[in-house]
Amino acid sequence: MLLSLDLHDQRPLHEQAADSIRRAIADGEIEPGDRLPPARDLAVALRINANTVLRALRGLREEGLLEFRRGRGVTVLRRPDPRAALQQKLGELLTEAERHGYRPEDVIEWIRQGAK
Repeated sequence: MLLSLDLHDQRPLHEQAADSIRRAIADGEIEPGDRLPPARDLAVALRINANTVLRALRGLREEGLLEFRRGRGVTVLRRPDPRAALQQKLGELLTEAERHGYRPEDVIEWIRQGAK
């Protein structure tokens, strides 16, 4: 499993770590039913603190992607639904745009301009 973070990404490290693990699951590098390596090993691979990895794993558990079992580690339950993930990110984008005074129509126009 190849995990990596983008040092230029401004998002918190736990979000980036969760995205990296989510992407590995979505791409089939990790299958439902597979166990993840221990958080310490993931932290070494990502070059971040183990507590940051645990925070990412807890977020993925809340999404229903992972299951924690005492003595058995962390198991992948299912693949992420890309549409749901994109809808969540879109909601976050619209919320952020609204905080800065932009309307959803403005964001739609930006998307149209970027698609050209």
